[in-house]
Amino acid sequence: MKFRNLFFATFIAVSVTFNVNAQDARSALKRGDAFVVQENYKAAIAEYSKVSHRDRDFYARAVYNIGVCYYELWQTEDAIVFYKRAIELKQGNYPVASYALGVALEDQGRLDQAKLAYQQAPGFAPAIYKLGLLAAKSGELKQAADLFRDAAAREGRHVPASRNNLGVMLARLGFLKEAEKEFAIALKSADGVFEDAAHNLKLCRSLLLNNQRAQNAQSISVRDVPFVATDLVF
Repeated sequence: MKFRNLFFATFIAVSVTFNVNAQDARSALKRGDAFVVQENYKAAIAEYSKVSHRDRDFYARAVYNIGVCYYELWQTEDAIVFYKRAIELKQGNYPVASYALGVALEDQGRLDQAKLAYQQAPGFAPAIYKLGLLAAKSGELKQAADLFRDAAAREGRHVPASRNNLGVMLARLGFLKEAEKEFAIALKSADGVFEDAAHNLKLCRSLLLNNQRAQNAQSISVRDVPFVATDLVF
């Protein structure tokens, strides 16, 4: 099963006593989750739609998951509507929904709005990573480096790409030794299977070697060197 680079909010049972409405909500969420696993998104939407708005927390999860389903159906504008609604239900504190909103807005080329959405998810590593990508694409290399460094310090599947892209930013800023270290860490954290990081590490070491052999020559510029930046993949 392959999702479009988004998190899916699966239901986690908790050991408290539910009233009838809450039990119904939990059942609807579970049924919806099962349909998502089958990639039957329309059936999942039908189940999530059964969750009553009276169960605010469950309802917010259902609304977010409906957004995910619409995104998987390539109905991005509908997904955006439901992500925004879920965030409102959580009074602006729904990091995964803010991240998903940013991704959907970015798909539509609405980069300024995407940036604002990612900024609504402070401390959420994938959103921090995405902000790093936006900064890098805007030529804000130092800001991008700081964001990738922040993302890399937080656990998750984004770490190898964060390390690699931190290395790219450092190399383009002229800090080749520091960049070499980040590329090596990126490759190691991916268990040695990371083509972009391997390419960048080899290139960086070549530049460092050439520089050592020509110590009196003008410093090597790496701003136009084709280091490979990696987008985030879940």
